[in-house]
Amino acid sequence: MEYKEILSIAPYSLEKKEKSALLTEQLKELTQYHYGNCKEYRNICDLLEYREDGISSYEEIPFVPVRIFKELELKSMPEEENFKTMTSSGTTGQKKSKIFLDRETSSNQQKTLVKIVSDFTGKARLPMIIMDCPSVIKNRAMFSARGAGILGFSIFASDRMYAFDDDMKINLEGIEAFLEKHQGKPILIFGFTFMIWQHFYKVLKESKKYVDLSNAVMIHGGGWKKLQAEAVEPLEFNRCLEEVCGIKKVYDYYGMVEQTGCIYMECECGHLHASIFSDVLMRRNDFSLCEIGEKGMIQVVSMLPKSYPGHSILTEDEGVILGEDDCPCGRKGKYFKILGRIKNAEVRGCSDTYEQR
Repeated sequence: MEYKEILSIAPYSLEKKEKSALLTEQLKELTQYHYGNCKEYRNICDLLEYREDGISSYEEIPFVPVRIFKELELKSMPEEENFKTMTSSGTTGQKKSKIFLDRETSSNQQKTLVKIVSDFTGKARLPMIIMDCPSVIKNRAMFSARGAGILGFSIFASDRMYAFDDDMKINLEGIEAFLEKHQGKPILIFGFTFMIWQHFYKVLKESKKYVDLSNAVMIHGGGWKKLQAEAVEPLEFNRCLEEVCGIKKVYDYYGMVEQTGCIYMECECGHLHASIFSDVLMRRNDFSLCEIGEKGMIQVVSMLPKSYPGHSILTEDEGVILGEDDCPCGRKGKYFKILGRIKNAEVRGCSDTYEQR
């Protein structure tokens, strides 16, 4: 099936059997494509004694460790087709992943993100407040994960403003003017979890200011490590935000620069969901598959990466599958929970690696 046909399917509509068949078909094709077009990936597959006719399910397709994108520049395209390079988030001194995109992969990332997020925000573009500073997206040819996230979500904006200046100081007057301009309309808010907490919630709380965002939808991501250090859990995060701005619709998401576009959105029941474009698998220490409810290392698969072999990646996160096709929110597919990073893994995520100047 062509990818444009897959984009016509509702993102959470396929049950286990149909989704498994679609993923197996698409990921087998991608594996063969990367095997034929990326020498380093072919070497890995050969070491693992990969044979296409030995694969009966996408769960059997080889995976690469997420760190490999820090060590090797993996591409499955000619150099002249490199349209955009994205880098992972990281603290000062850390090596960063480099992800190389051609126009087709970049375009499919954006279209897929629209399909997934529209399921939560609706199809109309909304006035958007970005909880970040404008300087993050200065270099359009070399995107950081933070900049890529902002630009990716900006496609949902009919109008937009940055909530912070380049010193990360909140522009309260600007926010109030923006809300006045779009009075009566739903507002979309996007940002990274710790920055929202540090530069929006805390400032409003300390200054006893109230900004009315009761008509807004907030999407945030980037990790919880910094907030866990402050003993702030997701429910407390949501409660505190409602206290200072009245917002009720707050959605977390899980995603990574190595598989941009295929994000895992949190539903109204607090569960992260896999769409039809991707999936999560939990692996034990011997890499066998975990049962539902069993903690394991998270493997992510995605139909999107064509310009680089990132369609099957073992992350350094731990999680647990909570169920499949039966979330009370009504969305089909697996739903899961992130438990944190595996022991000795480097910190990553736009929120967790944020270093305040």
